[in-house]
Amino acid sequence: MQKIYFDYNASTPLAPDVVDAMQPLLNDYYGNPSALHWAGKPVKAVLHKAREQVAQLINCSPEEIIFTSGGSEANNLALKGFYFKYLHKGNHIITSKIEHPAIINPCKFLEKIGARVTYVGVDQYGRVSPEEIEKAITKETILITIMHSNNETGTLQPINEIGKIADKHGIAFHTDTSQSVGKVPVDVNELGVDMLTIAGHKLYAPKGIGALFVRGGIELEPLIHGAGHEHGLRAGTENTLLAVGLGKACEIAGAQLGTNNQKELTDYFWKQLKAAFGDQVVLNGHSEERLPNTLNVSFVRRIGQDLLDAVPQLAASTGSACHAGSIELSPVLKEMNVPEEVGMGAIRFSLGRYTTKDEIDIVVKAFKEIL
Repeated sequence: MQKIYFDYNASTPLAPDVVDAMQPLLNDYYGNPSALHWAGKPVKAVLHKAREQVAQLINCSPEEIIFTSGGSEANNLALKGFYFKYLHKGNHIITSKIEHPAIINPCKFLEKIGARVTYVGVDQYGRVSPEEIEKAITKETILITIMHSNNETGTLQPINEIGKIADKHGIAFHTDTSQSVGKVPVDVNELGVDMLTIAGHKLYAPKGIGALFVRGGIELEPLIHGAGHEHGLRAGTENTLLAVGLGKACEIAGAQLGTNNQKELTDYFWKQLKAAFGDQVVLNGHSEERLPNTLNVSFVRRIGQDLLDAVPQLAASTGSACHAGSIELSPVLKEMNVPEEVGMGAIRFSLGRYTTKDEIDIVVKAFKEIL
């Protein structure tokens, strides 16, 4: 069996055009973008172009884009930077129980130094309730942070509704769109968010680069202090090479939105699995409000990792942890109240730009032979 990659939510390969865009930075454009001489000016220009490309994808101003080392740093800058800057107004943050560790763990850190964090639950499809968010608001609430889509199930959250609630109460709103950008339209104004996280390696850009949208008027305390790079929010000479890669990836993603066939392939995959295994395979997450490339399914009364181990040429993932023969359910599925005999058989298949129908047929055939 050929090697098949169905783990695009974990990381994506570099798009060829992204590699081409970065190539000149490996040989030329070696000056410091802050320098005012002949070696610095062209580097500053390509860095600005990259910022414009990222901004265009999410419909914001280039000045509102802060380049970071990835999604985790962007999330940390949003949460810690906002908390430290606005602590005088309150110490309460609202988030959900199914956030990525890059949100949960910064929240836990802030709790150690005086923050109060409310973790709202989700329904059986993994969606938070805007009403529960509003109920959790207090006079001390300064920030709401809810992921745009879940990395495991692909379920999309009602960000627009939450944005309206945050605006009504005068509370800042952050969303992590690491899994969403490039797969579905993301517009900061339509969503009503004040901060938004992007991770480069989830949309065919290099690892080690990301961005944080910070709406004009929002102030943050920097995590890295030094000179005034990135509008004073991230000290250190900019990684122009990777920023150019992210910019090009965002340009490509914007041009391809709505034209790729990932949803058709994902739907086809699900129909083939359902035809082959009937009630022995279950969909996790929302059937409609989800990413077009993500299929999280459970093989009932099976162990997901055992199935993947039986097909070593297939790259896919489970959210469960295996410890000495015992299975610990994914925290996300646990919060969705997925029964253990279902959840332990969960596998996340995430398709991508280079996935083919033939690959899907090969995988379904392999699972038929196993089961």
